[in-house]
Amino acid sequence: MKNRRSFLYQIILIVGVVILLNILSGSFFTRMDLTEDKQYTLSDATRDILHDLDETVTVTAYFTEELPAVYTTIKRDFKNLLIEYSQTSRGNVVYEFINPNGDEAVELEAMQSGVQPLLINMREKDQVKQQKAYLGAVLKLGEQTEVIPFVQQSGAMEYALSSAIKKLAVKNKPMVAFLQGHGEPPIRALQQAKEQLDVLYRVVPLTLSDTAHLLAGIHTAVILKPERPYEDWEIEQLESFMASGGKLVLALNRVKGNLQTMQGAVLETGLEQWLSSMGIMLESDFVVDNRCASVGVRQQQGFFSYTTQMPFHYLPRVSDFADHPISKGLENVVFPFVSSLTFTGDSSLVFTPIVMSSSLSGTKPAPLMFDIQQKWTQRDFPLSHVTLGAVITGTIAGNGSTSMVVFGDGDFAVNGEGQQAQQLAPDNVSLLVNSVDWLSDDTGLIALRTKGVTSRPLEEIEEHSKALLKWLNFILPIFMIIVYGLIRRQRRNALRVKRMEEGYVK
Repeated sequence: MKNRRSFLYQIILIVGVVILLNILSGSFFTRMDLTEDKQYTLSDATRDILHDLDETVTVTAYFTEELPAVYTTIKRDFKNLLIEYSQTSRGNVVYEFINPNGDEAVELEAMQSGVQPLLINMREKDQVKQQKAYLGAVLKLGEQTEVIPFVQQSGAMEYALSSAIKKLAVKNKPMVAFLQGHGEPPIRALQQAKEQLDVLYRVVPLTLSDTAHLLAGIHTAVILKPERPYEDWEIEQLESFMASGGKLVLALNRVKGNLQTMQGAVLETGLEQWLSSMGIMLESDFVVDNRCASVGVRQQQGFFSYTTQMPFHYLPRVSDFADHPISKGLENVVFPFVSSLTFTGDSSLVFTPIVMSSSLSGTKPAPLMFDIQQKWTQRDFPLSHVTLGAVITGTIAGNGSTSMVVFGDGDFAVNGEGQQAQQLAPDNVSLLVNSVDWLSDDTGLIALRTKGVTSRPLEEIEEHSKALLKWLNFILPIFMIIVYGLIRRQRRNALRVKRMEEGYVK
């Protein structure tokens, strides 16, 4: 009887502990994150955004029910993320999940809010059918609304949610000006960069005037890919702007390449002379790199023509970045026809390289002709870690201290317009936007923007190492088979001799 009573008490205790754990789990949410870059841990940037909230943000998540596993995982992760947001913000983030597929009025509401359905293939009773799937969210703060049309997995999920909340909460956005009037691409040709900059800034185009100082009130200015020279009075206005504490991003094409004519030429804008007066030398050369992007080459074989992707070493694919807030977390940026940067100035300026070429790189003086059929060898890449982008701080103009970011290429963050528009790799865009953030003293979204893996290219292997590995792969298996055969033969011979001995018993 005593044992039975003790057993009953144990059962009651276990049930009580389970109930208590369930109650606590509803109030407290935690999980272990074993990923390399802590994809499932809220970044400091997100925590700062949520702690600064003084009004309630309502998140309406439109998610279709009973989807394939890959989409169910997105919903689960998004819900877990919203739970953490709600707890971290002390209840200032509230959310609800709605299935639009079951109600036409709700489905219309989702589409009118900006959440568009995806068509996905689903297998049902050995048949494949298409179904509309909603995987988006609408955020509201007061009368303001932001939309996440499609919730993506991993680090992109947190960035989309945090940047949308930040965009709703931020007030009195500082102005970032993109200078125009010298052949620079219009802002509509920078779709990806503008979308990210709009979170924190009011992005405006600006054409300088010789009758008014239009840079007054601008915190950070960007000069991106000018093609015509700057006048002396314009450079004087830039110096006056920086002397008053303004910050500047310079992304300049010192050379230009034409793949139609296969020619490379020097480009003069007057800004390279201004930089050289400070000891910042933007060289009139093409940086070539063993690690590069490819171009499509049209080839003819008999009556058939086809396009082959061939490495083009004038398009460096950069993965060597300094441990600096602008470049930290970046993994892969392509620079089309980039020039090298060197510094010969005095101690009044601090020159910090943040983007470098690989250990196998070189430079080619302009002008030149491109040879797509050229057989490149290691001798063509005698240099290593050539500076392609740098941060300059110190007395650039006037007597005060300010900062400037300079890149030897102006095309890396330009999408283009119309039929020429192209989607850029996220790191290309992040490099420009991070530069503006850092100069504007707002680094809150930099770490979040580059959170998550964008690419993990294989490390470059030298030619002699490639040859060694190739022969090892060929010879080693044969050698192992021969060794195994010899050992097996010797054992069989030893067993045969043993069997021939007198008195052998198996």
